[in-house]
Amino acid sequence: MDTDELLNRYREGERDFPGVDLRHCYLYRAELPEINLAGANLSDANLGRANLNGANLSGANLTDAKLPATLLKKANLSDALLIRANLMLAQLGQADLNGVDLQRASLWKASLNKADLMNANLSNTDFSGADLVSTSFVGANLQEADLSSANLIAADFGGANLTDANLIGANLWNSNLYGANLHNTILPDGHQYS
Repeated sequence: MDTDELLNRYREGERDFPGVDLRHCYLYRAELPEINLAGANLSDANLGRANLNGANLSGANLTDAKLPATLLKKANLSDALLIRANLMLAQLGQADLNGVDLQRASLWKASLNKADLMNANLSNTDFSGADLVSTSFVGANLQEADLSSANLIAADFGGANLTDANLIGANLWNSNLYGANLHNTILPDGHQYS
């Protein structure tokens, strides 16, 4: 399937496209709220500024995808592959990112308020300046993640791995760090936890 066929079928009211192969597709600014792309191959796709609010992208392959300023509020991205994806300034409020793989992805200044990142692989992920109020990182791997200047008010890091993570300037007011691994973590004041 190509992008024109997808857009035409969506315009005609179709919403279910599970498992489609849309590698390298160009869907910049596409209006696709509530679309079902579960298990789809969207590796190296350009979905910048697209509207994917409420979309089902569970288990999708978005490796190296471009998603800057994309709308993904309340989207289901559970178990999706987003390795090295560009999600700068993306809107992911209340999104389901349980078990997602975001290794080396960029979420610079992205908004993930109340998102679920339980058991996610977030190693070497850039969350600098991101809005992460009430986000759940329970059991997540945040090894070497950059959370500098992030807003982490009331975030839950229960049992998370924050080894070598950077929290300089982050706001951790009312956050839960119970059971978190803070080995060599750089704390908000610049001191290294040992």
